[in-house]
Amino acid sequence: MFLRLFDLRAIGSHAATIWVGQLAVMAFAITDTLVAGRFAPEALAALSVGTAIYISIYVGLQGFVQALLPIWAQLHGAGKPLRLGYSVRQSLHVTAVCAVLGMAVLLQGGPIMRLVGVPAALQPVVSDYLAIQALTLPLALLARVFNTFSQSIGRPQWVTGLQAGGLLLKIPLSIWFTFGGLGVPAMGLPGCALATFITHVVLLALMGLLLRRDRSYRPYQVWQRIERPDWAELRSFVHLGLPSSIAIWVEVTAFTMMSLLVAPMGTTAAAAQQIASNLAAVLFMWPLSLAIATSARVSYWRGARQPDNAVQALRSGLLVAATSAALAALLLALLREPLARLYVQQASVAGLAASLLLLVALYHLADAMQVMALFLLRCYHVVTAPTAIYTVLLWGIGIGVGYLLAYGHLPLARGWAGPQAFWGMSALAMGLVAAVFLLLLRRVAKAEQAD
Repeated sequence: MFLRLFDLRAIGSHAATIWVGQLAVMAFAITDTLVAGRFAPEALAALSVGTAIYISIYVGLQGFVQALLPIWAQLHGAGKPLRLGYSVRQSLHVTAVCAVLGMAVLLQGGPIMRLVGVPAALQPVVSDYLAIQALTLPLALLARVFNTFSQSIGRPQWVTGLQAGGLLLKIPLSIWFTFGGLGVPAMGLPGCALATFITHVVLLALMGLLLRRDRSYRPYQVWQRIERPDWAELRSFVHLGLPSSIAIWVEVTAFTMMSLLVAPMGTTAAAAQQIASNLAAVLFMWPLSLAIATSARVSYWRGARQPDNAVQALRSGLLVAATSAALAALLLALLREPLARLYVQQASVAGLAASLLLLVALYHLADAMQVMALFLLRCYHVVTAPTAIYTVLLWGIGIGVGYLLAYGHLPLARGWAGPQAFWGMSALAMGLVAAVFLLLLRRVAKAEQAD
């Protein structure tokens, strides 16, 4: 029991620090949603599409980097700081490849929009938005390397501080560039993207300064000339990172595809979908933070060759995740109407958004448990099975069946046509994913204890 309380405190403190930073990052998206909503409903609809495309690309790529956390946390637990610093530098090679691939896709947003039937009136604005986001992508991925490294060694404080500080810069810049003033013309939605780019430039400069100057990073000697590619090291990155990246890409695109498939339903549906997806993403920040903190703790114990302690930490994290997710879902269901009105003034949009938030509450319960299980499976290097499970359930049921219901292609569609079908089927699919992941996690954790 003492160990469990000890791990609860360690995980809770680590997760809370990460969470504050994640909320600051999430507030970037909230800022854009609020600013775009005040600028014009069309801008909010365009943001829904642009965000869906950008997140579909970015999250899959950053998932590759985030998947390296267990490797680095195990090196930390094994007491090998210089080896850890070397591994971080090697990760820059794969980060550069990810950045180039991501930029190339983002600059081809037009064909993607035409493929899913995004209204022609929204496409030029979304294209301008994505062009600026393409420039931001390499900076965001480098920031993710810094964040993952800091989290792996149990030092998320600087990450949180930088993310919170970035928000203080992002908010006024988004308002200024979107609405114009002081000699700057009103840019509309692309102004939000430009504010994000400038903020990332500043943040990355500060991260580089910290790696060189801050004493908590000195033992790892990260700030050195980058060595030539170590193919053995890079293969280990690919072995863990590629399946994890694909899994996260499938998960996130199952989420973001809802926005793209809702877009042809009209401005009201697209705007309500943006509100629902934004709140779902905000709620997701706590279980994600908890998953990062718990996986770092579990990997640390595994690196120290203490599998029993790893299982205790695993159980502690899952307990906190289940309790907090239930509370968050209840609050969302009770406060759905005032939350919807906070985002937008149009009654039709707010009413539809409020109805979606009931389904978002159910979705969140399942989402919290599956992300915990996913990160913990990654600690045990189980990365291939989750990809297949995600693909079958999230794409097959969440998007596939959801699409058929939403557009009236199934007899059950009466009363389910519209965005509600996507959220209902996605909640069901996510619940099945969580159940399968937890069963798989229980098996692999017990197997390591028995060895």
